[in-house]
Amino acid sequence: MNISPNEAEESLQAIRRVTHKTRRSIANSGTYIFLIITGAIWMIGFLSTQFLSGPMLVSIWVGTSIVGSILAVLIGSRNGKRVRSTATSIYVKRIIIFWIFLVFFCIAAIAIAHPIDGKQNTMFIILFTMLGQFAMGMPLSYTSSWWAVPIAALAIIGYFFFPSIFYLWMGVLVGGSMIVLGLYIRFRW
Repeated sequence: MNISPNEAEESLQAIRRVTHKTRRSIANSGTYIFLIITGAIWMIGFLSTQFLSGPMLVSIWVGTSIVGSILAVLIGSRNGKRVRSTATSIYVKRIIIFWIFLVFFCIAAIAIAHPIDGKQNTMFIILFTMLGQFAMGMPLSYTSSWWAVPIAALAIIGYFFFPSIFYLWMGVLVGGSMIVLGLYIRFRW
């Protein structure tokens, strides 16, 4: 089968259009908002963990997590109204079940491994979270899942090479990276 240069160029243009349309769809879906919210929660929580302790630290994590969860539910339900269908409803249920089981497996892994400190617990949670993000994105496209790998890599680097500033590292580089990525998706895709 011979393809003319014009046919090849037309095919490449079609691929570029689909890629652009997929990126726009992801950017317009509100995904960037969840990245920014999660990044902000992680930034506030991990910076607090680096410099504070005791009940105030717990209050900060609980408070930011509750506010972030409320925002996620509100934004998700608002975005869900735009995309109502039977298939979407089934997909959302599967996503919820996936995350419930992933949390269960993470808790089980922590219980079995008996981490000796908060940093090890944090790494289990982050690695399972990034695995979940990666797995959720893969059925859609590589474009929507690739970012979980460098985030996990940054967390691992901080854990092994910068233990004394691990939580600072997590707040600024990991939480900050999620915020920057969310803004990049919003404005550049």
